[in-house]
Amino acid sequence: MKEEEAPSQSFQFRPVFAAALLPVIALFVLVSIEVQFNRPLPGLTEARVFTIAPGASLTELSRNLHEQGIIGQPWLFNALARFRGLENAVREGEYRLPAGATSVDLLVLFVSGETLQRRLALIEGWTFAEALAAIQGSEGVKVTLAGASGKQIAEAMGLAGDAPEGMIFPDTYFYAAGDSDLDLLLRASTRLQQVLGEEWPLREPDLPLASAYEALILASIVEKEAAGPDQRGLIAGVFQRRLGQNMRLQSDPTVIYGLGDAFDGDLRRADLEQETAFNTYRIDGLPPTPIALASRDSIRAALRPTPSEYLYFVADDQGGHYFSETLEEHNAAVDCYQRNRDNGSCENLNSR
Repeated sequence: MKEEEAPSQSFQFRPVFAAALLPVIALFVLVSIEVQFNRPLPGLTEARVFTIAPGASLTELSRNLHEQGIIGQPWLFNALARFRGLENAVREGEYRLPAGATSVDLLVLFVSGETLQRRLALIEGWTFAEALAAIQGSEGVKVTLAGASGKQIAEAMGLAGDAPEGMIFPDTYFYAAGDSDLDLLLRASTRLQQVLGEEWPLREPDLPLASAYEALILASIVEKEAAGPDQRGLIAGVFQRRLGQNMRLQSDPTVIYGLGDAFDGDLRRADLEQETAFNTYRIDGLPPTPIALASRDSIRAALRPTPSEYLYFVADDQGGHYFSETLEEHNAAVDCYQRNRDNGSCENLNSR
């Protein structure tokens, strides 16, 4: 009888050895992939801008990155996103890709939604129309209010009344491509309400102003009258006293605003006699709305004017204003600075 051979030892050892190697191989592959994904991308030797379109899939994103020379194989970027469970987490928008970024850096950036921010400055003294034109003309802003009337814009902004004049705050705003003109208007409107909410409670007592809106109207006139920040408080004080004494404001900027496109840059006596809702030579009290965007300094001046007894002022030859307590002195100042009459009026003023 033939003796049975012992079972071969290699038959049991090889599968066990291979199974033991699998985790090692997998770890090596994962480490290799991570090293690959954390290497600076050759297509980002300098910073550049990249846009993820609304609704773009991960596959479309990877393909666009590849077509623009930013990454190598699209499937590798897809694999990275899926491996990390972020294939549905990338967010649309315009991104600034920094020089030397890696695939991991890009994925983190796209998931964060930290889109490229653009800068927009709304300037004090602008009309609402000028501010809206600046907003709609800014790069990347989505225009949704083209051709809309003032009343329609006011309704879209949630404002009472038929006009949004003066109802946004002049400041620097940052926005992302795709933000709409209405988005920016709402932000500027919210900012204005914040500023008014901070300043109105700090007003001087017994002002002839019934509301924060009336303060805003007056501040807009101060904004247009003031040549600089130094005399805002004095100008506001003149208007406050005139209101308190039932004197007309007689402010040239309100006349100009009321003339609209009919104003040719030269204010004439006939213009002062025009019947408009804004001509404070013809109407009592304040005009119905602001005439411009008012800065915080002008709002503060309207609410906390500089103490004085002045009732008049006129532009002088130094880029500021000459203030007077009496009509006689004011007329002399007008003769000196506006009519250029050589009748000793300037000499008398300079001796004050």
